[in-house]
Amino acid sequence: MFVSNILLIMQFSFDIMEIKLILMFVGLIMSTNVALILVGLGLHYQQPTIMGINYAMAASNVFDKSNFSNPLKIDNKYFPLKPGTTMIYEGKSEEDLTRDVFVVTNDTKEIMGIPTRVVHDDGYVNREHEEKTNDWFAQDDQGNVWYMGEYTTDLSNKGSHEGSWEAGVKGAKAGIVMETDPKVNDKYNQEFSKGVAEDKGTVLSLDEKITVPYGIFSNVLKTKDFSPLEPDIVENKYYAQNIGEIKAMNVKGESEVESLVQINGIGKSNSSDTN
Repeated sequence: MFVSNILLIMQFSFDIMEIKLILMFVGLIMSTNVALILVGLGLHYQQPTIMGINYAMAASNVFDKSNFSNPLKIDNKYFPLKPGTTMIYEGKSEEDLTRDVFVVTNDTKEIMGIPTRVVHDDGYVNREHEEKTNDWFAQDDQGNVWYMGEYTTDLSNKGSHEGSWEAGVKGAKAGIVMETDPKVNDKYNQEFSKGVAEDKGTVLSLDEKITVPYGIFSNVLKTKDFSPLEPDIVENKYYAQNIGEIKAMNVKGESEVESLVQINGIGKSNSSDTN
């Protein structure tokens, strides 16, 4: 009789565990279906955490060619691109002095049927012009800024174009460079061209206070940028509202840091403390 009671208790316990597992998976399936529905509606949805696993899906981050009615109007508060704006960054890579000149041009390039904004970037090391790149960006109807590719020329390596890619070509896919409504722990692909460009980003903070030569900024967005192609390098980037990127620094790997020193053109802000 005693043994029978124990067996009944054990059976009851297993039944309860089975019920919990069934309910957990039913909840997960229901949440996934809700997310898929919201994807179709173009909304942003984040699924709940189950057993410590974050099943997050940023539905508004799904690339859809029909979701770009005015792609050249890039006014994301953390990554505005106003034609005629030049942003200048200076810093160090190990012991070398670096300088980057980031120009938002009036030029456009059509990629996958979507007009994109051309941003020209010139990189200098110890005053020598070592790299020039055309980057292509577009903003979707929700306000996410997409990175559509780049054409880079390494002047220090016989004009090599290694690292160049274009969405829709050879399996390459557009990536998110800035979300419309970033939240801490959001993760996203910034670019994807297998074996060529596989950068990823994670939002770490929304309330940093950062000082750079150009000014002092509050409520700064901080990200962690990394790539499986370069696992020994991790970079933090900082974005100020209504300005864009103000600082980038390696926190793993080679010692590199660059900070915003100057803005020329119509994107210039006169405020030294941007909230």
